[in-house]
Amino acid sequence: MRGKQAPKRYINPDPKHARVDVAKFVNYVMESGKKATAQRVVYGAFDIIAEKTKKDPMEVFDAAMKNVSPLLEVKSKRVGGANYQIPMQVRAERRVQLAYRWMLAAARATKGKPMAQRLAQEIISAAEGVGEAVKKKQDVQRMAEANRAFAHFAR
Repeated sequence: MRGKQAPKRYINPDPKHARVDVAKFVNYVMESGKKATAQRVVYGAFDIIAEKTKKDPMEVFDAAMKNVSPLLEVKSKRVGGANYQIPMQVRAERRVQLAYRWMLAAARATKGKPMAQRLAQEIISAAEGVGEAVKKKQDVQRMAEANRAFAHFAR
């Protein structure tokens, strides 16, 4: 690794809910630097969640994040000419990052509705323990579980 490690950047909490995780999620939704559009999409999705579930959208969002965040993942490691998929625990930061990425990928894969509705639907289904993002998490966990025999290669 050349040079020094990039400094850790801390982001400000979002203006509406005063939470850093929501601000980070807005940043993940953002494309081409259009933060106002991304905020409109995320806050619109939260409004739809509140309307459909009759619950606080922050509680639903937290439940969705809990259900989508993986505990284990596999990493490739070359040992003696063979590549092994080694199960590793996921760091807390990466866990959140993967959850955001998977929820957005699932929402973007759905077509025919505005992004706020697609995102709201994905968050609601993730909070209930179903949906594409939860399926992706289960696939990753299953892969790690299947390769548990190679855990002794981890360092």
